[in-house]
Amino acid sequence: MQITFDLTLTPQEIAEIAQIIGCPTGNVPAALGDYGKAALREYLAMMRGQKALKRGTDIHEYRLFLLVETVFAGHIPDEQTISKIFQTTATESRGLLRSIISKYQYLLRDAIDQTLKDMLEGATAEAVTGPFLVTMNSVNVIEELNKKLAAIDGTLPSIAKKRGSVATYEILKSSYDHLCTQLGATPVAYVP
Repeated sequence: MQITFDLTLTPQEIAEIAQIIGCPTGNVPAALGDYGKAALREYLAMMRGQKALKRGTDIHEYRLFLLVETVFAGHIPDEQTISKIFQTTATESRGLLRSIISKYQYLLRDAIDQTLKDMLEGATAEAVTGPFLVTMNSVNVIEELNKKLAAIDGTLPSIAKKRGSVATYEILKSSYDHLCTQLGATPVAYVP
């Protein structure tokens, strides 16, 4: 179903929105279309009695779930992105993300796995034998990788924060190889 409407925004509002959602000002209309689609899906679910949410946290969780499907194209956003959109603290965003990963775990399985796969394929190797480094601003995504490792083999080394870094994590080669196999990721090669 094609739905179109006009929305009047000042140039200042457009610039502010562009900064928040991280796109050029010329791309704001297209980006807002995805947000509008998520919002309309929320309203339709409410009207049809599918999601008659009463608590604010439930509404935020459902909104974020819908944004993962539409705006983030099936990828799990990091906590900083959530904080920008929802105007929440880092701690609140971390809790919100943890909640949707748990509450909508079966519906988000493909998005979670794709996010993990992309992260593994974006790793860098410090040597042929590892460790592999990933930079991730989401503790929840790292926790999901560690859950995968535990499910594969509980004796594999866990992913740990690199000493002295803010958001860089080390994955030892044995764990990296098992995760790549499990998620169908193409392992990165060491480049001297």
